[in-house]
Amino acid sequence: MDEKTNALLARIADALDRLAPVSTRDNIVAAHAFRWTDNVLCAVDPFSPIQLDLLTGVDAQKDALLENGRRLSAGHGAHDILLWGARGAGKSALVKSTTASLQAGGCDLRLVEAGGDGLQTLPALFAMLSRDTRPTILFIDDLGFDANGDAARHLRSLLDGGVTPRPDHVRLYVTSNRRHILARDMAEQNSAINPRDSVDDHLALADRFGLSLGFHACSQDDYLAMVAGYTAHLGVHFDPADALLWSTQRGARSGRVAWHYATELAGRAGKKL
Repeated sequence: MDEKTNALLARIADALDRLAPVSTRDNIVAAHAFRWTDNVLCAVDPFSPIQLDLLTGVDAQKDALLENGRRLSAGHGAHDILLWGARGAGKSALVKSTTASLQAGGCDLRLVEAGGDGLQTLPALFAMLSRDTRPTILFIDDLGFDANGDAARHLRSLLDGGVTPRPDHVRLYVTSNRRHILARDMAEQNSAINPRDSVDDHLALADRFGLSLGFHACSQDDYLAMVAGYTAHLGVHFDPADALLWSTQRGARSGRVAWHYATELAGRAGKKL
């Protein structure tokens, strides 16, 4: 084969390399965070959740997530975690922020977020994640479902180790507004013969998590502390009375409401977030 033909083939090969998509395996190794959607693992870039020190009023939960993440990153015993409680209390924000903080501190940790409506696809994800042993948090946000559906059985199988076992380096972090994930009244209505057995069976789903972290409606002082932290970060001033009026109009005091109020003040002041 002459030199001209070799050069042409090399150019064709280079062009094909540029057109070819980066393999999922390469993305798994390279990125810090991913989203699992329609059986496709997509890198989240940039992964830039809210700064961990801005999340106030949840110090015990923060410490628990940081310690569990360190253990998982080091290959030590680590728990699946259920984060439950009030809307807007910072459950999902804390998962992402603690993970980013650990990554910034040198922990080899990967975050994969999956929707609660696709639990039946997670065995395929497990097969993909099993190709390398990088410690992984599988994050399922805002989970809740009917006690009679298949989703509860899928989740129980994932936690207990079903036909497709969860890789040893993967742990589940699940958030839910309900302490037991399933609504109690649904569970109690499931069996007319022995309701107690039905309740125990369904509520035991939450017991499969090694850690259960509760998030409760914050006090007025905690809410104002959150507002103070957010507004200081954004470089705006706030009036406590106005901040409380904002929460009253929204019917809740939470980290989410505090952030929305700080965002409103930034907008009034013509500042970017």
